Amino acid sequence: MIDLSRVMEVLSQLVKIESVNPDLVPGGSGEEAIARHLAQSLQSAGLEVRLQELSPGRLNAIGVLKGSGAGRSLMLNGHLDTVGVAGMEAPFLPRIENGLLYGRGAQDMKGGVAAALVAVATLAREPRLRGDVVFAGVADEEYKSAGTRALLASGVRADAAIVMEPTALEVVTAHKGFAWAEIETLGRAAHGSRPEEGLDAIAFMGRVLVEIERLQESLNAGPGHAILGCGSIHASLISGGQELSSYPAQCRLNLERRLVPGEDATTFNGELQGIITKLTEQDPRFQARITIGYSAQALETSREAAIAQALARAAKSVMGHEAPFGTQSFWTDAALLSQAGIPSVLFGPGGAGLHSASEYVRLDQVLQCAETLAACARDFCGT
Repeated sequence: MIDLSRVMEVLSQLVKIESVNPDLVPGGSGEEAIARHLAQSLQSAGLEVRLQELSPGRLNAIGVLKGSGAGRSLMLNGHLDTVGVAGMEAPFLPRIENGLLYGRGAQDMKGGVAAALVAVATLAREPRLRGDVVFAGVADEEYKSAGTRALLASGVRADAAIVMEPTALEVVTAHKGFAWAEIETLGRAAHGSRPEEGLDAIAFMGRVLVEIERLQESLNAGPGHAILGCGSIHASLISGGQELSSYPAQCRLNLERRLVPGEDATTFNGELQGIITKLTEQDPRFQARITIGYSAQALETSREAAIAQALARAAKSVMGHEAPFGTQSFWTDAALLSQAGIPSVLFGPGGAGLHSASEYVRLDQVLQCAETLAACARDFCGT
């Protein structure tokens, strides 16, 4: 059995360490301090440990609990970075009330990381498993997942992975992906009193926005994905123009497209090209450029996969009832692991306040998560 007070202690230590992603919030400290803390904890537990530096201040912490070599290996993957703390009071001072632990990162996702840390420390005190358990505390998931990308590029592999994102103890086997793009409409600058000389790039962008709405309607009406539903698109940022008395020469629109399995950045690019082609045919004066930015594919792991079934069995043994299978709307590093050939699922403690000014995690679920991860490792890796 795992002691709740130990879970509270480990999680409190993690929340106290500021690990705001500096690519999101200038001045954020990054993951170095928390990665070094985890490395020391993993080493004290008896794991083989190394730190992987991505760039100054940006580190992964990797620990391996070696098995006998006769079983399957399991990765427990969790990100160490958090979003910013604007509007929060004492974000790095963990506060416990009514079984909830408050603080930045408590739910997203230091609760899951703490559960995995306690689980591997528990396993290290037991008879040796047949397969390895790999603890991967990774950097930068909140921005571009540089940590898990570097982990995979360095050759770290496992037969399956659990990513401890907050799922309220659901076994999550699918989530959406995303793609970003920018559209720039081109006008012609002119004095505001001379409409015959100007072309309004912002008005042109209005036509694009109408077509974006129509695209969403088309997605809503389509067949969608069996469990994730349809993809989506929204306008995120818009800017343009020079001053009040001039026709704007350019307007920029940033878009996000949420993707279901079978869709990718090429899908998005094709949709946008179709919109631009249509508008150009309607009005030869219309000109626009498309730039496709960062993208990440969706996750889809079979619920019959060995790791999904092992996790479901472990959760039932701990909680005394079936753990529901589910999906998530947000994107995670599990998709990268899956694309690298590592069947991956999500499982973590629940709470509330993701990216908000009041974030908390349920301590009872952190404890159950730790117990479930340990039980799953025994099942999947073999005893």
